[in-house]
Amino acid sequence: MESPATIEPRALEHGDLLAHDAVPAALISMRDIWKTYEMGEEPLHALRGVSFDVQRGEYLAIIGPSGSGKSTLMNLIGCLDTPSQGRYWINGKLVSEMDDDELAHIRNKEIGFVFQTFNLLARATALHNVELPLIYAGISSADRHERAKNALSSVELSDRMMHRPNELSGGQRQRVAIARALVNHPSLLLADEPTGALDSHTSIEIMNLFERLHAEGNTIIVVTHEPDIASRAHRVIAIRDGQIEKDEKIR
Repeated sequence: MESPATIEPRALEHGDLLAHDAVPAALISMRDIWKTYEMGEEPLHALRGVSFDVQRGEYLAIIGPSGSGKSTLMNLIGCLDTPSQGRYWINGKLVSEMDDDELAHIRNKEIGFVFQTFNLLARATALHNVELPLIYAGISSADRHERAKNALSSVELSDRMMHRPNELSGGQRQRVAIARALVNHPSLLLADEPTGALDSHTSIEIMNLFERLHAEGNTIIVVTHEPDIASRAHRVIAIRDGQIEKDEKIR
């Protein structure tokens, strides 16, 4: 087997070009995605020819060990980075060829992020934390206030709206983060190790919440290194050495 440093991206073939002419119907479509970093004399291929689709309403887990490429893939899915080669569409938009301003718009409109460390403003109430994406989107004060209240209600935090993060438990803080991710009604909820900072009991509660949100029609991708968290999804993609090792539906 060739080492990652000696493998080069293949040239696109005629069939690939025909496939690229049409806009995919899937919510997410990745075609022959490479991400290469220049590390001294030898290039490092963090992703090597990754292709897959995610349909609307799917609940997908991406799993892999440290250094597998799963975090790189998450950054590409979340439009936090761009591929070195290949094409990526989200909701019919070819984001792999967008500039930074266009990507920022896509992140705010199409993707709701949930991070391991919650990323909440310490001095802001839960309500104000949830309102933040709406402020960036230019939503009026009255409208964003109402939408933030509804989002907090959807994660069962109506009675904690005026609490600050230090007045909330870890699980409640993650629920605020999930409400913030949902408040813009994004096409995709993208969660990076969402239970990594939580105890096992609270982790189960958060994963139960993801299950309910999926049942309500949300498209969810969870990136994790924990098999028990991945097993809660309905489909699992395993990444190893920058490639898809396994892609299977589990329910």
